[in-house]
Amino acid sequence: MEIIKRQFVLNKGSEKYIFRYDPGQEGLLLDALVASANDTRTDFDWFDAAVVSFKLTQSLMHQADQILYKDITDPMQSCRHKNG
Repeated sequence: MEIIKRQFVLNKGSEKYIFRYDPGQEGLLLDALVASANDTRTDFDWFDAAVVSFKLTQSLMHQADQILYKDITDPMQSCRHKNG
């Protein structure tokens, strides 16, 4: 079975930064963002790293929601059962 890589693309002026990673390797992506922000040969800076990191967080939250609610057609259904 082939693992599908995930990616984030950041367009900044005439430059395009593409970060690809395997699922479960988000820590390595964060390390790459730090290395890129520290690399003086590019215009990628700490704000750019924060933007991609924020996109990563949003993506992980969306994936978690899909796992949590995959068998529930109405996400509020579980709340109603708990409350009465």
